[in-house]
Amino acid sequence: MKITILTLFPEMFSSYLNNSIIKRAIIKEKVKFELVNIRDFTKDKNHRVDNYPTGGGAGLIMYCQPIYDALQHVKTPSSHIILTSPRGKTYNQSKAIELSKKDHLIFICGHYEGIDERINKYADELISIGDYILTGGELAVMSISDSIIRLIPGVISDESMSEESFNNGLLEYPQYTLPYEFNGDKIPNILFSGNHQAITKWRKKMSLLITKEYRPDLFNRYKLDKKELKLLDEITLNQPPKWEIDAIEKGKKFIKK
Repeated sequence: MKITILTLFPEMFSSYLNNSIIKRAIIKEKVKFELVNIRDFTKDKNHRVDNYPTGGGAGLIMYCQPIYDALQHVKTPSSHIILTSPRGKTYNQSKAIELSKKDHLIFICGHYEGIDERINKYADELISIGDYILTGGELAVMSISDSIIRLIPGVISDESMSEESFNNGLLEYPQYTLPYEFNGDKIPNILFSGNHQAITKWRKKMSLLITKEYRPDLFNRYKLDKKELKLLDEITLNQPPKWEIDAIEKGKKFIKK
């Protein structure tokens, strides 16, 4: 995959491209980034890329010309052009999966008070990352790119992806690591049982519980099967079921004090 970013501030991406999963994906040649400075394409004699809003108002509006010319310079027949905008549909995991299958993504980063309205028609879609205001589109593009790159085969393990929040429509179950006890809080004993079937079952129950509590909007859209309905009933009873008690009892010798 190739990701091209049209921006007035390419230096903002320096650290982003040289750390963690993004850097490894670039080294593995799973993704290629192209940073294009919109300012390089301005025809303004003073190298300006913006001006005051026509009709009056606060802030500065980015010119059409340098954005359009930068876009024409980088786009190909396979390019999918995205403009970050509050008008766009709110970004989610389903859209991340869809975009991860594209060959070439081009992001247009707005800045200042916004972009001339006439640029919108050159984008294939508008995307919003939430109902709040950022100084520019660069941070939004970093978030979107990160969510896409981790979905490219070979970037991270299949197991890690399958267990992450949103991949199955639910929030992820709680995770722990040693020590067994910290400030009076203990790791649930079921996780030391050695019974992988019971652990998987417990994790699904916790995933359902956490989603219901923290994201009822997601939970209400989720279609529960018979096994999951039974797990919810166990939660309502507020006491561990027999399968969980038996698994813990058999696995007591594995508990790390």
